[in-house]
Amino acid sequence: MFGLLGVTRAVLPHMRRQRSGHVINISSVGGYTGYPGWGVYGATKFAVEGISEALAGEVAPLGIKVTVVEPGFFRTDFLDETSLSRTAHVIDDYHESVGKARAHAADVNHGQRGDPRKLAQAFLKLVDAQNPPLRLPLGSDTVERIETKNAFVAKELAGWRSVATSTDFSSEGA
Repeated sequence: MFGLLGVTRAVLPHMRRQRSGHVINISSVGGYTGYPGWGVYGATKFAVEGISEALAGEVAPLGIKVTVVEPGFFRTDFLDETSLSRTAHVIDDYHESVGKARAHAADVNHGQRGDPRKLAQAFLKLVDAQNPPLRLPLGSDTVERIETKNAFVAKELAGWRSVATSTDFSSEGA
């Protein structure tokens, strides 16, 4: 997260001078929706999402584009012991949530749907795009996860809309 901020601060003066450029930040499906056992990782990716979204609004008048890329699970070494750190201490109370997430990560390692070569091709299309998106989810697993979360949020909002909007000032007084 802090590296992303440092690099962004370093390149923006050049992009502002030339009134063009494209900032591409890498997030994750975990930056759009949380996963049990991945809270700290997700928090950093949620931060990338928020910074990218705000930055896009700040630099759009200057001709600068911003895209946050949200890859899903790709067939790499990301989920094995050479990349993924796990806490040594296991708390039994979390067996049904975090424990299942740990087991799932081990089970799907090197069997992920995403093809890294096709990911690279998608990046090339992104950098060549005249009108790049603010968000680019990559992988069918990411698309499914986004659609599921969006449906959940819409349903929850519908159920709680009256409470959510009840907190506004009214013209009738308190």
